[in-house]
Amino acid sequence: MSADKLIPTIADFKKGLKGKTTKIHNNDYATVGLRIGYLRKNLGTAATISSNIVHQDDKKVIVRSEVFIDGKLVSTGLAEELRAASRINQTSALENAETSAVGRALAMLGLTNDKIASAEEVSGAIVQSDQKLTEALTELDKVSHVGAYQEWLSTNKELMQKVKQQDAYAWQLFLEKFNHIKSNLETKGVIQNG
Repeated sequence: MSADKLIPTIADFKKGLKGKTTKIHNNDYATVGLRIGYLRKNLGTAATISSNIVHQDDKKVIVRSEVFIDGKLVSTGLAEELRAASRINQTSALENAETSAVGRALAMLGLTNDKIASAEEVSGAIVQSDQKLTEALTELDKVSHVGAYQEWLSTNKELMQKVKQQDAYAWQLFLEKFNHIKSNLETKGVIQNG
């Protein structure tokens, strides 16, 4: 692999980061999707990402991802996810571990804004977001009149927008539960349909 291919890719990535990062513990991180996008945009099929399960049982999953350019291994990343760490991990620990491992491999490659999230930071952010969403849905389920529903919407608007922008998977899970609770509230006559 010629260094000429990787250096412009890293430069393009760093140049294009403004306004595209995600906050984790008040630090800006580039999402895995953004990193993959720049890798593909600049290197196309010359870049290959490979992931392998290192360990998987009923408690945790460990995944190793490798990035190859022109068939040569240029970086690796490891990630561990505990199944009990969050509601999302109960069903998707493997997917989360792979995404994290790929993100770390790409960061080690140089596709980073100089911040590489540790497993603890990422897991902590997921758990914190998961807890806030769970608490919000618990409160929504207790709503007894339309005014309380309007107040709930106002109180949780920022949280919902943040999750929608930063974590599509968590947003989808939240939306399914939100719509179920909202339907129940409509059936009970607490709020109007619509």
